[in-house]
Amino acid sequence: MSANELAAADEVCDERINFNVATSNQTENGDITTVSLVESERAAYAFIPQTPIRSTDAHLEEFSEALRTVAKTLRRVAEGKAAAQAEAAEWKRKYELEMASKEHKHYNVIKGCSNFRKDKLEQPTSQLALETAPIDQTSCCGNHGICSHQILQDECPGPKRKPDEKIIGRKAPFRLLWGCDGDKNGQHKRDFVSFEKGDIKTAERSNKQILLKWESPPQTVLLVTKPNSNSVLALCAEMVSGTFRKELLAEDSYFSFIQTCNNDQEAKTLHTKIDLIVTLGGDGTVLWAASLFIGPVPPVVAFSLGSLGFMTPFPSEQYRECLSNVLKQPFSITLRSRLQCHVIRDAAKEQVENEQPILVLNEVTIDRGMSSYLTYLECYCDSSYVTRVQGDGLIISTTSGSTAYSLAAGGSMVHPQVPGILFTPICPHSLSFRPLILPEYVTLCVQVPLNSRGHAWASFDGKGRIQLGRGDALICSISPWPVPTACLADSTTDFLRSIHDGLHWNLRKSQSFDGPSA
Repeated sequence: MSANELAAADEVCDERINFNVATSNQTENGDITTVSLVESERAAYAFIPQTPIRSTDAHLEEFSEALRTVAKTLRRVAEGKAAAQAEAAEWKRKYELEMASKEHKHYNVIKGCSNFRKDKLEQPTSQLALETAPIDQTSCCGNHGICSHQILQDECPGPKRKPDEKIIGRKAPFRLLWGCDGDKNGQHKRDFVSFEKGDIKTAERSNKQILLKWESPPQTVLLVTKPNSNSVLALCAEMVSGTFRKELLAEDSYFSFIQTCNNDQEAKTLHTKIDLIVTLGGDGTVLWAASLFIGPVPPVVAFSLGSLGFMTPFPSEQYRECLSNVLKQPFSITLRSRLQCHVIRDAAKEQVENEQPILVLNEVTIDRGMSSYLTYLECYCDSSYVTRVQGDGLIISTTSGSTAYSLAAGGSMVHPQVPGILFTPICPHSLSFRPLILPEYVTLCVQVPLNSRGHAWASFDGKGRIQLGRGDALICSISPWPVPTACLADSTTDFLRSIHDGLHWNLRKSQSFDGPSA
């Protein structure tokens, strides 16, 4: 070896790290031998693969580049899938708008409902009065309206009839339509709130009047009259012998003309047989007619034969023309909410006293009765504390009942189709206790505290008073079954006419004008 090669070898040896550590190996007989550093290095280099470090780095770079390529591909696939879903949703929305628009233009064409009723006519009459057929979305009204099979379905089943018992007849189908004032987009004004691309907006609300159109003439009409009035009885006899006999028997003469309910069990299943309700009287007659139905309520045509007439828009002198319009043409209706109430006694925790809820159309009143002490009540709204009522009492009212006791106690007049519950104190012992209007979806709980000096009394639409002792509670919420009342013109026009004519609201003489003429 030359001198230059020896010098290079010495430099390489100098660059190596001298660990000065002897490697210990254990032999088969357990003895430990010591191997020199030079021998250990030679053994290590013999087993280490002679792969350059630069070659390993190249493989790692190639592998990482492949991973990045896969990640980019997956991201493109996800973006393409999201774009396809968005496009499909947009096409679906356009298709639904187009179908709704076509249905709105041809809403008077009777399709599936008439076929459904035709098939049912071939069955025995006893089955027609009690059975509730399943809804076929393809043959019935579907998503383009609200069908009577959905609104007046039998949610309160009663006892089955015997084969020899009397039956009244079949239910007449109808459809609820949305007045759109010439709207051409086919939305039917059913969408209240939309959410698109992070923006929330409310839909146009120029007119949300609901229309009712019979798809076949009603077969069974319930007449409710004001008691102890000879003029009302005479009008009822004239109406039955004239208009209804002609209209009801023109379609099918099989049905018996007049039948009466013999017991309370038949009254509980009235909603399965009655197509239309006609009341002759005042608002009290409408309240009593609504109380007959613990479930769905048929449309109500109320003729004014009372004093104020907030719910009775039809004049009795024009009953022939009014009934003809209701039976043959689409007419506006007002969906009046009802309160369903339960009483919970302190002696029986979490158990309601009445099996069926008490339904009220106007208001629930909680007062002190004959007690000389102030009414002391604790009020909760969806388990949130509201206030303590100390005074003569409390009124929990529907918007239809806003012009009744609530108005006399200082509450506001509210349009009957505004969704809400009125919370009005009666003579509160506090100057700052003002009435409230709460949303319709809440549940109110009014409890008599254990430290109350006296008891309280609850009345429902002015009748059926129940005593509430210490610890007892009254639970109130909006019933899912409203009372549909027919309108003479439309809901808003009838409401304004009633407060102008009945209450003489804001009636005063106009100021005289003494200034120069223009």
